[in-house]
Amino acid sequence: MLRTLEPFAFEDRAMSDPLVLIPARLAATRLPNKPLADIAGEPMIVHVWRRAMEAGIGPVAVATDAPAIAEAVTRAGGQAVMTRADHPSGSDRIFEAVEKLDPGGRHDVVVNVQGDLPTIDPRAIAASIAPLSDLQVDLATLVAVIERDEEKTNPSVVKMVGTPVAPGRFRALYFTRATAPYGDGPLYHHIGLYAYRRKALQRFVGLQPSPLELREKLEQLRALEAGMRIDAVVVDDVPLGVDTPHDLERARDMIAARRTL
Repeated sequence: MLRTLEPFAFEDRAMSDPLVLIPARLAATRLPNKPLADIAGEPMIVHVWRRAMEAGIGPVAVATDAPAIAEAVTRAGGQAVMTRADHPSGSDRIFEAVEKLDPGGRHDVVVNVQGDLPTIDPRAIAASIAPLSDLQVDLATLVAVIERDEEKTNPSVVKMVGTPVAPGRFRALYFTRATAPYGDGPLYHHIGLYAYRRKALQRFVGLQPSPLELREKLEQLRALEAGMRIDAVVVDDVPLGVDTPHDLERARDMIAARRTL
């Protein structure tokens, strides 16, 4: 039986403790019902929830509009939040979810983990919150060095253009599908995982889509165009995003290999 939503109990938590939310819906076109796709005997969304729990940075919940997804998560021992079906993005969905889970506003950091990353390293999730120790940073995200030449010119691989502010950390100046920046030096693949300050998330979802966001089809440009600061942490590699049947088979192989170690 699907248990009803219960707000998290935060009485003993510090204000800066993150809350991790995983938006998930069934309306994928290339891989229908992908959150429920079986990987090693469990739905993919459950694997993502487990990776987020393993990060150990705060409570975790799945935000969804599908009762089947919520039931799969609760059956595994997790918590799910039912949200509206008409949200235009995962950011809007997690904002509704955090308002339901934490109506008192005790948590000021919200981590958005995509629901199609079953093999993500929990350490990468944990690393995403580090830049928020700087009060000037509104959002934090992840990047990895692009190693394969073909990915440098692939518009499906989003690049981060940034300026170094600390070892392994950049202030993001732009995100693009083009090959950038020009000249010698590494290029960085943007990983779509975000850690928001609560107030920054509220501001972001209240903004209209921006001109560069619409042109590049990259939601994070809305924040930059509004003057919000995004810092990026460098991690070792890009997690596998499951969008196609081929990706799903790769994820199954990767998780099977881990379980045999």
